[in-house]
Amino acid sequence: MPGMSKIKTICVYCGSGPGSDPRFIEAAIALGKILAENRIRLVYGGGSIGLMGALATSVLDHGGTVTGIIPDFLTSRENALTRVQELVVTPDMHERKRLMFERSDAFVALPGGVGTLEELVEQLTWKQLGRHTKPILLANVDGFWEPLLALLAHMRSTQFIRPTLDVDVLKAERVDDILPRLRAAAARAPVGTEELTPELARRL
Repeated sequence: MPGMSKIKTICVYCGSGPGSDPRFIEAAIALGKILAENRIRLVYGGGSIGLMGALATSVLDHGGTVTGIIPDFLTSRENALTRVQELVVTPDMHERKRLMFERSDAFVALPGGVGTLEELVEQLTWKQLGRHTKPILLANVDGFWEPLLALLAHMRSTQFIRPTLDVDVLKAERVDDILPRLRAAAARAPVGTEELTPELARRL
């Protein structure tokens, strides 16, 4: 199938805490195993605790490759995971997010807090503005993202998201569906639009 090989690196946004539901950690571990088995590099926020830590450790334990990108001021607070093959320490959050974007072919949001939401929504915004066509998927573990999906539907019904704008956010209730959905979306994306030109990136 065309586009199967397109996704070589996936950025996963997720909480630096474990959350209240054991299925959140289970989902992170399961996703890590899938990434490793499919030889897909994980790009993530660099921490060693919570969902972040569970995800990255699972990728490594299953023989996969991980790039952690963490701002200098968080290296101690989120306990940077030193086992990763590549740890990039950035001067600030903006640089962290830019590198996470540049190095990834697709984005997945596992459950998380305000930071996870902020990173996810920034990617949705850039996509809506036509700055990229990389697939974005909500891992809707135990319905975690339902309130956000309801809010997006509300924004659409109140015409703040215009009917012509395709806020194309994928979702998967099961971890096993994540990769097939991302691959299908990547195969549909127009060729040559994945990359932000440096000059566009500067203007964002």
